Amino acid sequence: MSKCDTCGNEYSRPFAVEMEGRRYVFDSFECAIDKLAPRCQVCGVRILGHGVEQEGSIFCCASCARSAGALELRDNA
Repeated sequence: MSKCDTCGNEYSRPFAVEMEGRRYVFDSFECAIDKLAPRCQVCGVRILGHGVEQEGSIFCCASCARSAGALELRDNA
């Protein structure tokens, strides 16, 4: 049994994710998302899709990006 890196639950069928050279173990996708998904730098929502990114900053949408001064980003072309 392995222990989940997010909640500490010991689970008989965990899964592992390798990210940026580090290995994580989880008991659910919910825990993996909570630990690894980036947050929008404006509103704080978890970004589960691609999001939008400029100069190392990631946002959930172009509206949040604009409010942070990233004016070139668009949700739809």
